[in-house]
Amino acid sequence: MGCLFGRALLRALLCGPCIPGLLVHPSSRGPSWPQTHTLVVVKPDGVQWRLVGTVIHSFERRGFKLVGMKMLQAPESILAEHYRDLQRKPFYPALISYMSSGPVVAMVWEGHNVVHISRTMIGHTDSTEAAPGTIWGDFSVHISRNVIHASDSVEGAQREIQLWFQSSKLLNWADGGHHSSCSPA
Repeated sequence: MGCLFGRALLRALLCGPCIPGLLVHPSSRGPSWPQTHTLVVVKPDGVQWRLVGTVIHSFERRGFKLVGMKMLQAPESILAEHYRDLQRKPFYPALISYMSSGPVVAMVWEGHNVVHISRTMIGHTDSTEAAPGTIWGDFSVHISRNVIHASDSVEGAQREIQLWFQSSKLLNWADGGHHSSCSPA
């Protein structure tokens, strides 16, 4: 019984309450919320471990809309700018080496409060402290091999998205009123 309660609690945390009339998907012609964007990058270990689909499924199930995606070998110029605040840290060279060690999948997700909610979905950076059911809690093996990056603020997301994507490459498409499994139909 405790396991069921734990799952329900985690679902409520990650998906929000699924109470009819309380949560209306923004495309359902109900109340409209401001839409923001966030950058999510599946790191080389996440690509190697075949977790790209799992990450996409998590964000789609939450009701977010994918508006940009590409697979690439991250150029050191993008990585240097992306991690510029960490350049004076002793682990910086290892971080750049790790991030350029294989392909990454960069994605831009759109939705209400997407930056904050995606950070909750991903969990604590340190896998020893990340809750089960979060991406870092379920798949991260070490703080230096943690499968995924997500923007930590709206301002950070704007800066990071500009580094990884040209604005003309992001798609503004109508989702046809599709509902996630976390919001009522």
